[in-house]
Amino acid sequence: MSTPRADGFYMPAEWAPQSQVWMIWPERPDSWRSGAKPAQRDFLAVIRAIARFTPVTLCTSAVSFVVASDALADDSGVRVVELSNDDAWMRDSGPTFLIDGRGGLAGVDWDFNAWGGDEGGLYPTWDVDALVARKVLQMERVRRYATPGFILEGGSIHVDGEGTLLTTEECLLNPNRNPNLGREAIEGMLRDYTGAEQVIWLPRGLDGDETDGHIDNFCCFVRPGEVLLSWTDDANDPNYHYCREALAVLETSTDARGRRLAVHRLPLPAPIHAILESEGGAEGIEPDEHGNPPRLAASYVNFLISNHGVIVPGFDDPMDAQALAILRRLFPENEVVMCPGREILLGGGNIHCITQQQPRP
Repeated sequence: MSTPRADGFYMPAEWAPQSQVWMIWPERPDSWRSGAKPAQRDFLAVIRAIARFTPVTLCTSAVSFVVASDALADDSGVRVVELSNDDAWMRDSGPTFLIDGRGGLAGVDWDFNAWGGDEGGLYPTWDVDALVARKVLQMERVRRYATPGFILEGGSIHVDGEGTLLTTEECLLNPNRNPNLGREAIEGMLRDYTGAEQVIWLPRGLDGDETDGHIDNFCCFVRPGEVLLSWTDDANDPNYHYCREALAVLETSTDARGRRLAVHRLPLPAPIHAILESEGGAEGIEPDEHGNPPRLAASYVNFLISNHGVIVPGFDDPMDAQALAILRRLFPENEVVMCPGREILLGGGNIHCITQQQPRP
């Protein structure tokens, strides 16, 4: 009957020490093409990259347990567990972990409706995914704070660990999430369940993001007082205006400790369209309202910080090298590793979306 805030818990920054990273094995046929084999190959690359820095727990269905276990049999930093799921987006269906600064660990089990429920949700039933967070917390014997009736996905928030939270109006104020709650009530829930003191609202996320504008594909903290924003100088790209809207907000905002934010820019790769990436098409890919192949929301910001590593998606794009150089400059004490991101993108997200870090108290 209590809240994390009342009990002294808060959501730490992603660069805080981590004990493990949670992931889910991809296999859903209407999310992943060709029996999910190409996606599984790229998931394995991401798992192995993370495991160089942080142990990984990979959750699989009963059907895929042996296949995934055999593929990772030689990777001592990975454990494979059976945990039923609807799809592989652990950031959104999994828990948001909390610490209290005194050795305590807890987790938030947000209500989940597959990014919109009956009003735009991405698959018709999500009752199995709605239990993922609870199962993870029980496996870890971690105190669980549930939010029945309050919808939120982990990819819709980023924090600096010092009381500041980033999100987008496009997602959290979308009527397909919490239609009966306004901005003030939603901010109250964020404060109570993440420990945030200051909420910074960007108007929207990237064009074509089927999560309704998740912040983790658009903008994130790299350290207290500094954020990294996706960017394009192409005036014909819809993101041209979205990036500048966000920049205007960020440059006039202060964090919870009164600091003006330093904003770094991370270029977007060239536009990637689903039909061009699917080798003949993937189940569920449909043209947009103009009959054109849908654009995918490709972004280098969709990376994971994990202990001494930064795992970032690559797109076989000339901009990959520039993105790597910028991230290495921003994270001089971390090793920045680029992993294949195109197959994960085709499924609807990227490296940050498929991972969930568990802090080390």
